[in-house]
Amino acid sequence: MSQESLVEVFTTNIQCKVQAETTLKKLQTAFPESKINFDINETELPYPAGHTILRVENHTINAEEIIRIVNLSGFRCDILEDKKRCTDN
Repeated sequence: MSQESLVEVFTTNIQCKVQAETTLKKLQTAFPESKINFDINETELPYPAGHTILRVENHTINAEEIIRIVNLSGFRCDILEDKKRCTDN
């Protein structure tokens, strides 16, 4: 029986492709079994409104260690909270 993959989404203040690639290499070294990518589209505004999305997929995800590695690389990193609206009718 195969395990389901988890996906954790983070926001960072990484501003360009070079910064993302450097940080990605560090994350891939620490988590070689994870599928990790950045989406650098929303960087015009100050953080957190302007941000880069970091997605990590694996069977287990160590969010604290991911945040620590990004922080040690000189960037902010926060888990993107899942905001669901409840509608009671």
